[in-house]
Amino acid sequence: MAEILTLTFNPALDLTAGVARVEPHIKLRCHGLRRDPGGGGINVARVIQRLGGNARALYLAGGSPGRLIHDLLDAEGVESLVVPTQTATRENLTVQEEETGLQYRFLLPAEPLCETDLTLCMESLKRIRPKPKLLVASGSLPPGAPEDLLAKVARLCREREIDFALDASGEGLRLALEAGVGVVKMNRRELEDLVGKKGLNEAGLKAAAEQLRDRGAAREILLTLAEEGARLLSPEGALRCPGIGLKVVSAVGAGDSFLAAYLLSRHRGETAGEALRWGVAAGSAALLTPGTQLCERKEVERLFQSLPGEAVADWSF
Repeated sequence: MAEILTLTFNPALDLTAGVARVEPHIKLRCHGLRRDPGGGGINVARVIQRLGGNARALYLAGGSPGRLIHDLLDAEGVESLVVPTQTATRENLTVQEEETGLQYRFLLPAEPLCETDLTLCMESLKRIRPKPKLLVASGSLPPGAPEDLLAKVARLCREREIDFALDASGEGLRLALEAGVGVVKMNRRELEDLVGKKGLNEAGLKAAAEQLRDRGAAREILLTLAEEGARLLSPEGALRCPGIGLKVVSAVGAGDSFLAAYLLSRHRGETAGEALRWGVAAGSAALLTPGTQLCERKEVERLFQSLPGEAVADWSF
């Protein structure tokens, strides 16, 4: 049984297609339609599975899109724990314009979930057996969800002695960090918003991460900086890993791929430095896949080998 459980409050069925050129007022004949199960936690579970790990995915879903997400995950070997909802799961559309290489992403609105749906999800977390060692919550909250929902998850994990990893934003992130988590992944904007400072340089980013650590927000703080790579503040020290120069095909799922590879490496007992390299390799590999496709294992392993061991050094100044 998988010891890693992912949680997705707001999943989506992702549709991807190509078109020669995007123009107004005319019918655009798309081709190459692809359907993928989406949402942060679901993507993390899929990447863990692709990299040879094993993760279960807990998510709320309803209607025909929800059923298709279950079928698609089943085809990938990811075990679904579905909390049925009274509303249909949202759908998103990504269109790749072939003449320019530009990508257009249309995020369709989700219907508000009722309080009963969220209560059932929290009850599922309380009852799940066997108890996971690690819970990973990633992605947005659905309309109507209370802002302290992720903080409630953090407190539940502490009560059940489950390590908790989080990738979120906004007020939900802030409240969860006040409750305390094990691992948190953020980008530059999210960290700057938390500390109320803009335009931070490397030293400022490190100081902001230390500020969060010192007040007990998280044991391990991951910071993704796009082409600048990633940074990590953990009990093993302050580490940095440079980015890999690549021509970006699509940035969809790069953050989820990074987090999945990092957490899987740590779950396997590897050092923080090794895990950070795996994260950068997986996030970079996701940039090479079109549309909403995620990273592939062979490409992750190739890019990992391109990162020399000395690429991870002290995050110091």
